[in-house]
Amino acid sequence: MIEIDGSFGEGGGQILRTAVALSCVTGKAVRIKNIRANRPKPGLAAQHLKGIEAAKIISNAEVEGLRLGSTEVVFRPRSVRGGEFRIDIGTAGSVTLIFQTVLLPLLFADRESRLTVSGGTDVAWAPPVDYFKNVTLRALREMSVECELKVLKRGYYPKGGGVVKLEAKPSEMRGVIFEKLDEMVKGISHCQNLPEHVAVRQANSARGFLEERGVKAKIKTEVLKGLSTGSGIVLWSGYKGGSALGERGKRAEIVGLEAAENLYRELKSEAAFDAHLADQVMPFAAMAKGSTEYTTSEVTMHQKSNAYVINSFLGEVVRFEGNKIKIK
Repeated sequence: MIEIDGSFGEGGGQILRTAVALSCVTGKAVRIKNIRANRPKPGLAAQHLKGIEAAKIISNAEVEGLRLGSTEVVFRPRSVRGGEFRIDIGTAGSVTLIFQTVLLPLLFADRESRLTVSGGTDVAWAPPVDYFKNVTLRALREMSVECELKVLKRGYYPKGGGVVKLEAKPSEMRGVIFEKLDEMVKGISHCQNLPEHVAVRQANSARGFLEERGVKAKIKTEVLKGLSTGSGIVLWSGYKGGSALGERGKRAEIVGLEAAENLYRELKSEAAFDAHLADQVMPFAAMAKGSTEYTTSEVTMHQKSNAYVINSFLGEVVRFEGNKIKIK
């Protein structure tokens, strides 16, 4: 059994998600201790429970410690099966963090899968769904991953209510040497149960900041009605993204400016990937055939934590050379 210390590095939920995903793919049982030990409320939260439950279903696993607040989980997978799955997080827990747990195993399933997840699409401390769709999946497709994502409803904190459908086919991933892409900035500025001008002002503010610096941006606006109320903006170019969320009392112009500043900081870097993508691609690259290399704008504790889990399963396959990450 693989033993993982959940307090390693940044000590968050990423360690748990990667460990469970690799357990499903390799068939190796794993014990994760000290789960989220470095967080204000240690142990499993609702979205972590749902992620493990989803992995349990698709891999017919035997699991110990599957309860709210649990700081230790033992996960024993059997074989990964594809099919039609529905997961309701029941809160505004992030749908993209569920994908971080189950997408990799589904690429090794016996048939294609359709996964419908209800929860938060645009929430704090998680990749927004538009980043996952336009940046993460963009990079994974370069590695021959066959996957499509549709946003059916948006969900914001605290009510959630977002619905996202993911379709994934078993894929033989291949390693890639990634280079920096210089592409036009695209984006989407969205709001729900709020006046249209909120989304428009977010977009105008972001576009203005970028164009003052010689960067053209094409930003769509989306105005919706739904269960939860909120707003946000996601910008992307190649393998880099920037985003920001609205909140009560925060001017729409500030939201747009934050997202644009985040993306512009990444665009100025000569690295191929932004720091978040460098983290997210790592487990997929570790399971792909051949080697993968990319540079990251920043080496983070999230990346180091992910590398620790991957290397615990597969041997020393992830190496850092300055800001370059070499896998296998």
